Amino acid sequence: MSESVGALRLDGTDAEQKREEIRRLFHNGFSRYERLFEHLADDRAWYEKAISLRHPLIFYFGHTATFFTNKFRVAGLIEEHLDPVLESIFAVGVDEMSWDDLDESHYDWPSVEAVRAYRARVREMVDAVIRRLPLSLPITWESPWWAVLMGIEHENIHLETSSVLMRQLPLERVRPVPEFAPEPLGSTRSAPRNELIPIPAGLVRLGKERHSPLYGWDNEYGEHRQELGDFAASRYLVSNGEFLEFVEAGGYGESRWWGSEGDAWRRFAGARHPSFWQSEGGQWQLRLIAELRPMPWDWPVEVNYHEAAAFCAWKSAQTGEKLRLPTEDEWRRLRDLSGLPDADAWREAPGQIALAKGCSPCPVDRYRHGDCYDVVGNVWQWTETPIYPFPGFEVHPYYDDFTVPTFDQRHNLIKGGSFISCGNETQREARYAFRRHFFQHAGFRYVRSDNPLPQVPVYESDTLVAQYCDFHYGPSHFEVANYPAAMARLALEALGDGPRRRALDIGCAVGRSTFELARVFDEVVGIDFSARFIQVGVQLQSRGRFPYAVVEEGELQSYHWADLAALGLQECSHRVQFFQGDACNLKPIHRDFDLVLAANLIDRLREPEVFLKDIAGRIRPGGLLVISSPYTWLEEFTPKEHWLGGFKKDGENFSTLRGLHVALDGLFRLRPGFPRDLPFVIRETARKFQHSVAEVTVWERLPA
Repeated sequence: MSESVGALRLDGTDAEQKREEIRRLFHNGFSRYERLFEHLADDRAWYEKAISLRHPLIFYFGHTATFFTNKFRVAGLIEEHLDPVLESIFAVGVDEMSWDDLDESHYDWPSVEAVRAYRARVREMVDAVIRRLPLSLPITWESPWWAVLMGIEHENIHLETSSVLMRQLPLERVRPVPEFAPEPLGSTRSAPRNELIPIPAGLVRLGKERHSPLYGWDNEYGEHRQELGDFAASRYLVSNGEFLEFVEAGGYGESRWWGSEGDAWRRFAGARHPSFWQSEGGQWQLRLIAELRPMPWDWPVEVNYHEAAAFCAWKSAQTGEKLRLPTEDEWRRLRDLSGLPDADAWREAPGQIALAKGCSPCPVDRYRHGDCYDVVGNVWQWTETPIYPFPGFEVHPYYDDFTVPTFDQRHNLIKGGSFISCGNETQREARYAFRRHFFQHAGFRYVRSDNPLPQVPVYESDTLVAQYCDFHYGPSHFEVANYPAAMARLALEALGDGPRRRALDIGCAVGRSTFELARVFDEVVGIDFSARFIQVGVQLQSRGRFPYAVVEEGELQSYHWADLAALGLQECSHRVQFFQGDACNLKPIHRDFDLVLAANLIDRLREPEVFLKDIAGRIRPGGLLVISSPYTWLEEFTPKEHWLGGFKKDGENFSTLRGLHVALDGLFRLRPGFPRDLPFVIRETARKFQHSVAEVTVWERLPA
């Protein structure tokens, strides 16, 4: 296998040879990503947002390096942060929620030189881990080597998404880089005439088994089968020339071709043609990463899902045939009939993929795969299928929020890879999904098909997330009051007539206390380590309701809704902001709070004393820190040397309350009337519940 093409196999007989192969793969990918950023022509290019919905490119330059550090800590491969400040700034953030979710946050980004130096330290750290970590083959999901592979593949993803952002910067902000040169400029050809090709019926099987010899993201595992009837697919991807007919027919100006979500996006964006098209002197040009060139009409058009679906609706009206985008299953049928092996068997690229033949699209009639062209490579292909979990899906513990937040029916799958797709992205089983307004190096083909569209699950059924939805928004049990609401009431009671400007709900989970505090506070920030939890709060804030499924017994479930309006919380939800974050390494912008609520948090932190010392500087004098916990200290969450209490010291019992005094006295005073006990009940099934009692303490911040 060429190291720039195809996919790494995880099996073999020579562990040391595999170690060196992984080491080369890491360094090649890490260096290639850094060289991509040589496109940035000046300092402004690093810090100017290419689009309002995304961070500036300095974030992504640091983010992939931080990912290695954070995942290695989760996997136990390293013990300490390399740079806690940068690793907080460049931590994973929540995906934008919709096309009009304008991020107005202001960040104090570090210098490019500081990030380069940090990346050099990460490179040395990863290299050292690869050299020393014991290795046996095959590498499996459970192996600590999975964290190494995860970091390498994560960088491949951002090689692609960062190149898209560079393509969206003003042209004067970028410059050519020879390694990423596009397809050579040839004579301007007209687009080949597209046609529908019959595709025979057949069974498709999707999904990886755990013993697969190829790395996979969590959404690839499990099994899905579908019998497909006959259908027809366009021989070629839709070219710029074919799409021009839609543009010239005024397709961007007519609502009737666009679905409701697409039409709202069209109006908001003011779109009149594909985003990468530009008109100069009446002539169309195509924007690439670092140049404009006369429109290559025989290249595939690159659009978002809404534009692709609108074209299909328009084309259906012109031809009298019912055309649409293919489903994931239909794309897989094309892939199965293409005759192409999976990526680990490639000796050379079978198409415009993996940067093997230029960093741009190419003519749609160059690479034939069976009866169709570009089943793999050139540009990604939008499908009608929102991403969903296969039966047997499990979250990987190193990256618990890679896929689950996208199971919302708002992220559609793209298939086949693009000219810059590397590693896992080239595999047959690869499953990547983006919001429908998102721009990627993505185009589409169309199908005529009577196969039904997939019925994608709607209700949140991840056990832990659904359990917390029920804990926060579901009914009470055994006459025990709703705990998140009771904690918020107790905190507000303790606050009395104190200032009600800013509050922080740290460890907010799915957000009930956050919304309850917003009844009286001008601004409430909810932060949790898990993006899966944060997504619930964000969706409640934007939609008002969130569906979830809880276990009754065995495989039986019941279905419920968290409903802000029913709880009287809808009108105050605009005062809430949710962020993903590490309680022991919060961003500098989170400060100046009148109240901090830390409910059932400290006994789940790796270093609770670090959190307590840090949070003091984020609370205004006279402000309150409200802590509750059942003190269930477990070494799986907190190393024993970091427990605040629950052990013998000098032969005597040392309680967590005493430990809190040791950590907080001098910075806070314990309010009279505390501690207090507050019970809570968590439902596991219809006949199994956790009944616990938390101790609540309220601490007043002393003047500095």
